[in-house]
Amino acid sequence: MSLASRLPDFPWDRLLPAKEKAAGAPGGLVDLSVGTPVDSAPRVVQDALSAAADAPGYPLTAGTAQLRETIATFLTERFGVVGLAPTAVLPTIGSKELVAWLPTLLGLGVGDVVAHPELAYPTYDVGARLAGATPVTAEDPQTLAAAESVGPVRLLWVNSPANPTGRVLGPERLRELVSWGRERGVVLASDECYAEFGWDTEPVSVLHPDICGGSHEGLLVVHSMSKRSNLAGYRGAFVAGDAALVAALLEVRKHAGMIVPAPVQAAMVAGLSDPAHVAEQRERYATRRSALRAALEDAGFTIEHSEAGLYLWSTRGENCWTTVDWLAERGILVAPGDFYGPAGAAHVRVALTATDERIAAAVERLSPGR
Repeated sequence: MSLASRLPDFPWDRLLPAKEKAAGAPGGLVDLSVGTPVDSAPRVVQDALSAAADAPGYPLTAGTAQLRETIATFLTERFGVVGLAPTAVLPTIGSKELVAWLPTLLGLGVGDVVAHPELAYPTYDVGARLAGATPVTAEDPQTLAAAESVGPVRLLWVNSPANPTGRVLGPERLRELVSWGRERGVVLASDECYAEFGWDTEPVSVLHPDICGGSHEGLLVVHSMSKRSNLAGYRGAFVAGDAALVAALLEVRKHAGMIVPAPVQAAMVAGLSDPAHVAEQRERYATRRSALRAALEDAGFTIEHSEAGLYLWSTRGENCWTTVDWLAERGILVAPGDFYGPAGAAHVRVALTATDERIAAAVERLSPGR
């Protein structure tokens, strides 16, 4: 069996007809389907990248000492993480790469189970398949018990704030999942890439002492600079947590040549050391979110969850593809909810990652009578 044959069809190809229809609308396409940043990378980061451009030698897979110290300090100051050593962090080539390859890097394979939320970023499933493991949807003790009947759960993905729903897991649920994993020797990987964007509630990291009890055993967190700093094109992210697990990941990544380019490492240091640009970006998204949410609700949509993150999880109580088509007729492209699992069949994911002008155009097209 080829590696490609293990994978599902690439879902975004199914959206092309809707994109063509939306592009033909008066005023052109308003693309709210993909969460790709549209605002400029902060000047402090661009300057750091430029200053580090002369990089003839191979960079360290582990990252520079300055970068690892900066990541550890960032998690301590921003998310209240305690006792995290610089050796327990590792830069990655974007977060999607780490998500896709984590089961393989951990040595998982045939017979092992990777559990992930029922509504989830598709790459959790893909990563399990790449390793030859079995992906199973499970996100609480009841569904995890059912997952154990399939095979030994070796990796549990947690995503809070969640993509696509914007749901934030409370401290009690996070503690419950940490305890469940530790009792069984399961690695719990928490995807916290949207943690800077809590709107109705403040997300908490699984590495916070109130959640993990002051020990990082069995825990990994994944963070990205793509959304917080508009650095999707830089591919800068990191994983942190259990020092032994991070050391094991480092050994494999060194053999595989999984190295963040030196200029990007310098840019990450600058970005993680500058909270001011993140506050500015939050304000931009807050303004766009307020306008778009009101317009969707006025147009008859119900917004569910969406208390954090960069998406509005929206429904009109109909099949998601009917909603996609309705919006495409108005020149607005969104992601169908079933891209993220069958439970999303009546929802669409509406991204906030568009310019102010395009958000204003979407608001105008959603007005009653259009």
